[in-house]
Amino acid sequence: MTDYKRTVNLPQTDFPMKADLAQREPKQIERWAEQRIYERMREVSAGRKRFVLHDGPPYANGPLHLGHVVNKVLKDIVVKSRNMDGCDAPYIPGWDCHGLPIELAVEKKHGKPGQKLDAVAFRAACRAFAQSQIDLQRIGFKRLGVFGDWDRPYLTMAPGYEAQQIRAIGKIIQNGHLYRGAKPVHWCLDCRSALAEAEVEYEDRTSTAIDVAFRIVDEADFARRTGIDPGQLGESVSLVIWTTTPWTLPANEAVTVRDEFAYVALAIGPIGARAVLVLAADLAAACLERYGLATVERLKSFPGRALEGLKLQHPWLDRQVPVLLGDHVTLEAGTGAVHTAPAHGQEDFIVSVRYGIPVVNPVGPDGRFIEGTPLVAGLKVEDANAVIVAELERRGALLHQAPLLHSYPHCWRHKTPLIFRATAQWFISMDQRGLRANTLRDIKQVQWTPAWGEQRITAMIANRPDWCISRQRTWGVPLALFVHKQTAQLHPRTQELLLEVASRVEKGGIDAWFALDPKDLLGEEAAHYDKLTDVMDVWADSGLSFECVPKTHTDFQAPVDLYLEGSDQHRGWFHSSLLMSEALYERAPYRGVLTHGFTVDEKGRKMSKSLGNGIEPQDIWKTLGADMLRLWVAATDYANEMSLSQEILKRMSDSYRRMRNTVRFLLGNLNDFEPAQALPAAELVALDRWALARTRSLQEEIAQAYRDYAFHLIYQKVHNFCVVDLGGLYLDILKDRLYTLPAAGRARRSAQTAMWHIAEAIVRWLAPILSFTAEEMWRHLRGARAESVFLTTWHELPALPAEQIDWNALIALRTAVARELERLRVAGGIGAPLDANVEIWCPPALEPKLAALGDELRFFLITSAAVVHAAGESAPADAVPAAGFDGQGVSIRVSVSPEKKCVRCWQHRGDVGASSEHPELCGRCVGNLVLPGEQRRFS
Repeated sequence: MTDYKRTVNLPQTDFPMKADLAQREPKQIERWAEQRIYERMREVSAGRKRFVLHDGPPYANGPLHLGHVVNKVLKDIVVKSRNMDGCDAPYIPGWDCHGLPIELAVEKKHGKPGQKLDAVAFRAACRAFAQSQIDLQRIGFKRLGVFGDWDRPYLTMAPGYEAQQIRAIGKIIQNGHLYRGAKPVHWCLDCRSALAEAEVEYEDRTSTAIDVAFRIVDEADFARRTGIDPGQLGESVSLVIWTTTPWTLPANEAVTVRDEFAYVALAIGPIGARAVLVLAADLAAACLERYGLATVERLKSFPGRALEGLKLQHPWLDRQVPVLLGDHVTLEAGTGAVHTAPAHGQEDFIVSVRYGIPVVNPVGPDGRFIEGTPLVAGLKVEDANAVIVAELERRGALLHQAPLLHSYPHCWRHKTPLIFRATAQWFISMDQRGLRANTLRDIKQVQWTPAWGEQRITAMIANRPDWCISRQRTWGVPLALFVHKQTAQLHPRTQELLLEVASRVEKGGIDAWFALDPKDLLGEEAAHYDKLTDVMDVWADSGLSFECVPKTHTDFQAPVDLYLEGSDQHRGWFHSSLLMSEALYERAPYRGVLTHGFTVDEKGRKMSKSLGNGIEPQDIWKTLGADMLRLWVAATDYANEMSLSQEILKRMSDSYRRMRNTVRFLLGNLNDFEPAQALPAAELVALDRWALARTRSLQEEIAQAYRDYAFHLIYQKVHNFCVVDLGGLYLDILKDRLYTLPAAGRARRSAQTAMWHIAEAIVRWLAPILSFTAEEMWRHLRGARAESVFLTTWHELPALPAEQIDWNALIALRTAVARELERLRVAGGIGAPLDANVEIWCPPALEPKLAALGDELRFFLITSAAVVHAAGESAPADAVPAAGFDGQGVSIRVSVSPEKKCVRCWQHRGDVGASSEHPELCGRCVGNLVLPGEQRRFS
C-alpha cells in the first residue's frame, strides 16, 4: 500500500494552538516598549484627521480594580480602532492627584498637618504618595496592553497644570461667574470641609422625626386673616411643623407654607381650655392619627397665603419667627409647614434670602454648637437631638416623635452622614451670568452614548445649586485670591495678581503660593487684605483638564471628540468639565460622551469581600491573560451593569479558543503562500469570491460598529464569522481543495488568495480588542509588512465582479442536506458525509440556482456525489422535503455511496482503481499528483 501522505498539503504553522497568554503577554509588552509602539503609531498617523479621546483622570489612590480595567480597555479600543480607521488618535493618560483621599492616606502615617509634619512637609508627603500610586497603576495599565504616552502623562499636581488652573480661574472671575457667599453646603464632619454635589452619596439612615407646635403670637391677627371667630380659639393656637433633624431647630428663623395649599384649623378640647392646631388639610387625618387625637372640631379651612407674615414663637428661644411662602413645601409627608433654618438647608436658604431673613449658623466646622448657643452649646449635633427633644417635651411643644428610615446624604469617602452648614465659601454662580442657560443649550449639541445620558445630565444641570469650589484643606490647588478685610471684595488687580501667582506656581509648585508673603505682591496694601488659604474643589482640578493639558501637550486641543467614563460621571467629571468650559468659553469641552456601567457578579450583585464574589484583575491576567479581560470588556454591553464571574470567564475562554483555532487554520494553510502569488479577483474560484465579498461587507459593518462604539456587536460579528461563515462553511469546504490539489495549482492558490485577504482583515479587526493575540498573529503572517499590526489601517480588500450565483439558496440547501446526512450517520449508515451521495429534486424556478455549481456541488456539500435532477422529474417516495424550503417543492434523498473510497481524498468514486500505477486513488487524485492539477470554477 502506497503512503500518499506526503502528497497531501497539510497545514503547518508555528502559531500555537494553546494561547498561553499569561506567559506570552509580558514578552509582547517588552517588544512594544523596544519598538516604541505608541510613538511609532503617532509617526505613521501624522497628518491624518485628528481624533482625540480625553482621558478622565483616575484617582491616584490604590491598585487597579475591575472598574479601572473596564474604563481603560474601552478607551484603548476606541483609540486603537480610530488609528486603524485612518485617524491620528493620540492618547494622553492622566491622573487626579489632589484631594482628600490622598490627605487621609498621609494622615494615617504622619497625622494631620501640624502634628508630625508642617504644611510644607505634609504636601510633599502627599505628592510622594500620589506619585507612588501613579507608578503602581501605570504598570497595571501597561499590563492590560493599553497604549498611550505613558512617559508624559498629565498630572493635576504638575506645576504647569496647577499654574494653568489658576489662570483659568482668573478667566472665570473675569467672566463674572465667581462670588463669595455664606450659603448652606454639604459639610463632612470628618473631612472638616464643604463637599461638592458629586461627592455626596445617598444611603438609608434612621432619624428621629418630630412634630413640633410653633405657637402663634397674635391670635387676633390669625383670626382676622382666616375669618375664624376669635371666640372659637382657645388657650393656644399653633402652626405645626415636622422635621427629621431636631438639631437644626436652634437655627430656626421661620416656618414656610405653600401659597395655594389648603390649611385647616382644628380645635381640641372645650372652648376656654382648647388648643388649636393648624395643619395642611390633606395631611390632617394622618397627623391626628399620629398624635392619637380622635375627636377634634374643624373650625375653618383657608389657603396658605393667608398666613404669610404671621409671627410665631420659637419653642424655647426668645425669638419670634415669621411664616413664609415657598414652593418647596409638599404634601408627601409631614404637616404641610416646613421648619426653616437658612443655615442648614438649600431651599430654606433660598426662601429666606427672598424674604431678607438673616443666615445665622450656630454650628462650628467640627460639628459642635458654638459657645453661647442656648441649651446645646458645645454639643455635637447628633448628641443635641436628644436634648432638644427632651426640652420640647418639657415645654409641651412636642406632639409626636418616632424613628424614621429615610434616604440621607453621606460623604462618598467616609460613608458618614453629612450636615448642611452655612459657611463663607466661594461659588461659581449658575445664573448670574447665564451659565445654566448656556450649558443647557449646549448639552443638546453633544452626542451622548447611550442616548439617555443627555436627559440625565440635563436634569442635573437644571436643578443643581451654585457650585461651591472652595475647600478648607491642605493638599490642593490654591484659590489664590486677596480679599479686602473690610469690604470682602477682591483686589482690584486680581487678574494681574493671578497671572503673577501662576508664573510662580509654574516654577515652584503650589507651595509658591502658601509661602508667599503678600507684601511681595501688594506692598503696603498687604495690611488691608487677607490671603486666602482655601484650595479648590478637586473637581475643579479635573474639570479644567481640557484647559490645562494643552499647556504641556501640543497634540491636544478642546473641544475634544470624546469623553469616556462610568455612568456616575454625569454628576462628576462630565459635569464639572462642562461647567468649567461653559464658564470659560460658552461651549462644551467635548463633542461626544460615552458612559459605561459598573461591574457586578453574575447575579447582578455589587462585588465585595464580604460576599466573597470579588474578582481581582491581577488574578485574571496572571492565569488567563489580559486579552481575556479585554475580550470580556468588548463582549459585554457596557450600557448596562457589566457582569463577571468564573463561569463568564470560562465562556469567554471558549469563544476565544474558537476564534484562535480559526486563525490557526488560516495561518497553517498559508504556510507556503506569499502575497505576490495572489490571484486577481476575476480569476478566483466563485466560492472564494463569495468569501471575500462576505469579508468585505463584514469589514464595513465592523468599522462602522467601532465608530459607533458598539464593541459587543463587533465581538458577536467576528465570533460568528469565525465559527459559522468560516469554520462551519467556507473553510470546511476548502479542505479538499487545500489538501488534495497540487500545492501551486491555481484552484488552491485561489483559496489561499481569499484566505490571505481574510487573515489580513481579521488580524486588524481583532487588534483593538485582542491586542496581544493580534500582534502574535501578525508575526506569523507571511509577506513583507509593518513591524506591528498597529502601524497599519484596515486591510484593502479587492473589488469583486458582480456575482451570478445565488449563494444564499445553496447555503440553505447545504444546511438541509447536512440535516439528512446526520440522520443517516446516527442510523449507522455512514461514518462521514463523504460516504454518501445526495440527490435533489426541485421545481423549474429553483433549478438554475441549485444546479449552478454543476458537478462541483459535491464539493460544496462535502459528499462523494451530488445531482440536481432535471426540473419536472418527480421525487421518489423515499425523498424527504428539504428543511428551509417549506412549500417550495424541494426534496432530498441521501444514500450510502456504493463506490470504492479513495485513500487520498476519501471520496467514493467509480474510477478508484482505474489507474494501474495508483490503484487506490480516484482519477481526480491521480491527476492532482502533478501540475497543473484539477481545475475548479465554483467550489
